[in-house]
Amino acid sequence: MNKCLELFLTFAKIGTFTFGGGYSMLPMIQREIVEHKKWATNEEIVNYYAIGQCTPGVIAVNTATFIGSKIAGIPGGIIATLGVVTPSIVIIMIIANILNLFLENIFIEKALSGIRATVCALMIYSIWGMLKKSIKDILCVGLLICAIIATLFLKISPVYISIFGISLGVIYCLCKKEKTK
Repeated sequence: MNKCLELFLTFAKIGTFTFGGGYSMLPMIQREIVEHKKWATNEEIVNYYAIGQCTPGVIAVNTATFIGSKIAGIPGGIIATLGVVTPSIVIIMIIANILNLFLENIFIEKALSGIRATVCALMIYSIWGMLKKSIKDILCVGLLICAIIATLFLKISPVYISIFGISLGVIYCLCKKEKTK
């Protein structure tokens, strides 16, 4: 099968069968891209998530773009991105046309409540997986704790936290490199 078609179909499947936004797509992206297609390693996918979180846009869309670019260059990035967003666009257009008819329906309200709870569970699963793969030393643990405190209690923008984490990581690597000389 043509790589671009395979990219589109893989990411369209992810976009179609995952509800709740970008974070809820992460477990399925990991399963499809790392385990089934073998287009990336676990470490690469965590790096894509990290970079995707730091760049503008939805993390799943950014990750699809990175993976598509890796597999088939710029056309692959575009095709993978289109694949992951097309199902959402179609579904949103359909729902937008009929949603107002059903908003007062108790069954719809409860179904949406159940979807929200499920999405929370999927996000926790993704976060747990990223934590296990990302926390490698005491610096990472310290940075994690500082980021949580800065976000939850000090209300510091994630942009500044990301810039701080990037800066600290670069400084750490430079210092480590100096020690080995």
